[in-house]
Amino acid sequence: MSAVHCIPIDPFYLTWKAREYGVATRFIELAGEINSGMPAYVVQKLVDALNERGNPVKKSRILVLGGAYKRDTKNDPRESPGLEIIEDLIAKRARVDYSDPHLPNLPIGRRHQFDLTSVTLTETRLREYDAVLVVTDHSRFPYEVIFRAAPLIVDTRNALHSRGFRGPHVVSA
Repeated sequence: MSAVHCIPIDPFYLTWKAREYGVATRFIELAGEINSGMPAYVVQKLVDALNERGNPVKKSRILVLGGAYKRDTKNDPRESPGLEIIEDLIAKRARVDYSDPHLPNLPIGRRHQFDLTSVTLTETRLREYDAVLVVTDHSRFPYEVIFRAAPLIVDTRNALHSRGFRGPHVVSA
């Protein structure tokens, strides 16, 4: 296991420790608030993009790409915003799947109550979804196939644009 899970937690520890010495850390706290709100922001971008195409999120088929916290991190979903996004989409009654070449299962945990298995990405499968949401930009994802086959892509990592894939069906978040 890597220490990746510390990345979102360390700033809060630093803030807590700085208070012991009377040091203000408003910038760190503000950054933490913004980061904590990003999953809801991403879900809203997806909802808006679906609505623009006449699809309500309820009963839409959504494929979330990435369950790991960090790019190419193996088998470590701790602190991943993707888990909150999946949970929020399920609560909105979307039909959600995920794909992550480094994380074959999302087990039921103390914070998240879903038990999902990673789906294999194929052109045929990608066409079955109303939207694909890029949450973790793993290098092993077949971005050209995703671009060609997915009807709507909400890209939170700039994974497609940075590879030269642009189109009206790609929304940056």
